[in-house]
Amino acid sequence: MTWLWIIALAAVSFVALAFVLKAPRGGWTAIGAALALGCAGFASQASIALPGAPKEAQERTNKSGAALIEARRELASENAMPNQPNRWMVIADALSRNGQFGDAAGVVLGAVEKDPKNADAWLSLANNLVAHADGNLTPAAQYAYRQAALANPAHPGPPFFLGLALAGSGKLAEGRALWADLLAKTPADAPYRADLEERLKRLDAFIAMQDKQQ
Repeated sequence: MTWLWIIALAAVSFVALAFVLKAPRGGWTAIGAALALGCAGFASQASIALPGAPKEAQERTNKSGAALIEARRELASENAMPNQPNRWMVIADALSRNGQFGDAAGVVLGAVEKDPKNADAWLSLANNLVAHADGNLTPAAQYAYRQAALANPAHPGPPFFLGLALAGSGKLAEGRALWADLLAKTPADAPYRADLEERLKRLDAFIAMQDKQQ
């Protein structure tokens, strides 16, 4: 019976995305693939007989998704990112806010296919891929970060989030190098400069602590 509910939920989700939110018809295949991937992941990892996961864990995941979106938007300025959010991005961000990073990555592919020069779409794809991989920087995410940087070299988002992903994957020196270079290029009045400086200081302190322990 549980599987019937899962299949029904997937069908309702598809209808909501395709008809209620009016996702472009050309992207229905991507949406269906994302939902199928979610069902497959549940089939391979879920234990229906076990109690549900703690509510606090889900809340932390949701907050993480919201934080990624807000940080991405804060790093984007009129000069750095001329692209306007499209329907794909609205849907993908809604999924990310709910912690459905794999589904969001599948949906945002529609934005990339529609406009390969949309740096924000590539950045959203990369961030969702990293979040879906529990913070691991996968080759697909690296590719998406590179495409975001190529689409708009002035956008501070790609080096910031790639540096964050590198540091989170244990490549502290590489992550620091990206952040230091970004800070050197950041205007003094940039709204995100103070946060970047603070993050870089904390990373330097962590690296120094590790060096002392070795």
